[in-house]
Amino acid sequence: MSALPLIDTEPDFTHDYVRLDGQRVHVVTAGVGRPVLLIPGWPQTWFAWRHVMRALAARGFQAIAVDPPGTGLSSRPDSGYDTGAVAAALHQVMLRLGHARYQVVGHDVGMWLAYALASDHPGVVSRLALTEAVIPGLAPAPSIFAPPEENIFLWHFMFNQLADLPETLIAGRERAYLDFMFQRWSWRRDRVAAEVYIDAYSSPGGLRGGFAYYRAIPETMRQNQRRAQSKLTMPVLAIGAEHATGNAPLDTMRGHADDLRGVVIPDCGHFIMEEAAEEFIAELLPFLESED
Repeated sequence: MSALPLIDTEPDFTHDYVRLDGQRVHVVTAGVGRPVLLIPGWPQTWFAWRHVMRALAARGFQAIAVDPPGTGLSSRPDSGYDTGAVAAALHQVMLRLGHARYQVVGHDVGMWLAYALASDHPGVVSRLALTEAVIPGLAPAPSIFAPPEENIFLWHFMFNQLADLPETLIAGRERAYLDFMFQRWSWRRDRVAAEVYIDAYSSPGGLRGGFAYYRAIPETMRQNQRRAQSKLTMPVLAIGAEHATGNAPLDTMRGHADDLRGVVIPDCGHFIMEEAAEEFIAELLPFLESED
């Protein structure tokens, strides 16, 4: 199954590309109103936000979902995957779209990027929602002796950082590798558009672009140690899933935000915007709408 037929079934979504330093960033927008930047994680693309985008557009927001550099239909540069570099690029994308101040929602690796964007660009992000991840350099490093039920969400951090070996082992077997993630990390597997994401990460450079975020973790951690010296001042909402990270997003942000609240969505796995779209939106919308 190709990603394109599914994309074409979204008539109210506008696809565009923003060029930065010779690279392109794929942007999908819906609605008119207050801008909300939506950043997906690995191994997904902008398409993970489709339900949230419709809800935001219906409530007077402009939803702006991106494929971060290296993923989806965006360019796959050779370097620049630390969260500081990518956050700066995404801010430039928003400026090109005419938005100097906006709200941000980040999932998984997108949560890392959203935190960096809010920390590195004071006064730009008015509200920040973070879901389904821990942030390298803020959360304690997991033990290599974590029990199997915990390690199912952790083992790939080490594997994905290795040079060359992951591509060597996975090339031609992308479906098996990624389907393992979607099967083990989800609770409502039937609601996850896994075929779209498998198609995207099976394309030339797809694996490398996704792994690059993990290979940049040492630099991201160094940056986060600096960021942790100052608390975020905008309101922050941390959302976890019952059958995935649970309270970990909230615990990760404790002590790093002046105005922090958290919630755990029940009966849901890691791919929260798809598995429990209505419940996720019911928590997100009031938070975003309460902006002064």
